[in-house]
Amino acid sequence: MRKIKLSFWQILNMNVGFFGIQYSFGLQQSAINPIYDFLGAAPDEIPLLNLAGPVTGLLVQPIIGALSDKTWHPKFGRRKPYFLLGAILCSLALLAFPFSSSLWMAAGLLWILDAGNNMAMEPYRAFVADKLIEEQQPIGFQMQSFFTGFGQTLANLSLFIFPLIIIGKTGSLPTWVYASFFLGAICSIGSIWWSMKTTNEIPPSEEELARIKSKKGGFVAPLLEIFSAIKDMPKVMWQLALVYMFQWYALFCYWQNSSKSIALSVWNATPKSNPEAYEKAVSWTGLVNGWYNIVTFLIAFALVGFAKKYSAKYVHAVCLLLAAIGFLVFPQIENKNLLFFAITGFGIGWASMMGIPYLMVVSDIPKERYGVYMGIINMMIVIPMIIQNLSFGYVLKHFLNNDPRNAITFAGTLLIFAALFTLNIKTKNIIKSDV
Repeated sequence: MRKIKLSFWQILNMNVGFFGIQYSFGLQQSAINPIYDFLGAAPDEIPLLNLAGPVTGLLVQPIIGALSDKTWHPKFGRRKPYFLLGAILCSLALLAFPFSSSLWMAAGLLWILDAGNNMAMEPYRAFVADKLIEEQQPIGFQMQSFFTGFGQTLANLSLFIFPLIIIGKTGSLPTWVYASFFLGAICSIGSIWWSMKTTNEIPPSEEELARIKSKKGGFVAPLLEIFSAIKDMPKVMWQLALVYMFQWYALFCYWQNSSKSIALSVWNATPKSNPEAYEKAVSWTGLVNGWYNIVTFLIAFALVGFAKKYSAKYVHAVCLLLAAIGFLVFPQIENKNLLFFAITGFGIGWASMMGIPYLMVVSDIPKERYGVYMGIINMMIVIPMIIQNLSFGYVLKHFLNNDPRNAITFAGTLLIFAALFTLNIKTKNIIKSDV
């Protein structure tokens, strides 16, 4: 079967599963670190406790990508089996997470949660490239950006709304935490089920099927495929890797420190000095992060038009600069309502980060290797995160005075470098035709 042009609603249906995946990631960004704080973690311990996400991404995504490239099941298809297994694992971890009675139990469950999320998310990038004709790939990737904003908005709003209506503690954590994570479990499995139900995969040709069957199985085969793909990697992907080094290091600095930065700049509180005020700051951070995700899903589709008109790399560079300005202003704000203006820049940047870079590289990737190369792009994301988790505790303690506000400023500076390196990327001509 050849690819055919899909309607807007068909593209939406195939990407609905991204909503549940990103709800879970939204909880990780805004709720996991406050939970660590509630369980007694020190500020310089937070980076190491967040090591689960990048390490599982580094291991899981490229392997799943390589495996899915070589998979075909007559009933379940190529990418869908991995969507489903990942969603089930993610939902079980979300259900269990609020019952964490200790710091290390929470950290262990985060490893399981991240493994499930990465297993579900990696094939989704390849799914877009599999299904959509070239001129529709921009709208496909930006549809995932839309659902990133939508899913993470709901996650962050739950952190603001549930504490208002669900009072008290259950075990070591506030009771509203349970409601947020239980809703995440439902969204994860439900949205993946919807995409699987409404979207069929394109069967391989006889030649492709014979090639798949001829490949030897086992654990070593996908690892060899990953190394082979890295050796043959297009130059544009190496250039993107440099951008990602600065970009994703910066984002982890923000996510780990946003609640504590707001607590200090607005409430002059820390988790130990004033727990009640800090809980207000956590709730307000959920609302602020919800807003940047609203900006993301409102602007996601507009960026497709800009990318076609001005080129993807210029759009991404401008979006990174807007995010950098927002981060530089953010820790200086003492009025909690003005935080929404500062974080709007990051919302625009986040919309670009979730879709536009894929447009820079997809034309250079051979279609039979979509899965493994999308996994390698994720390696470019998680390696900076691993470096950040291993190094930033030291940087924060010895160079930034253990002040989370300085961490946000540092993140803004890194995004400026990411924008400059984006301008150096050499890309093929992106599709000009309309969807």
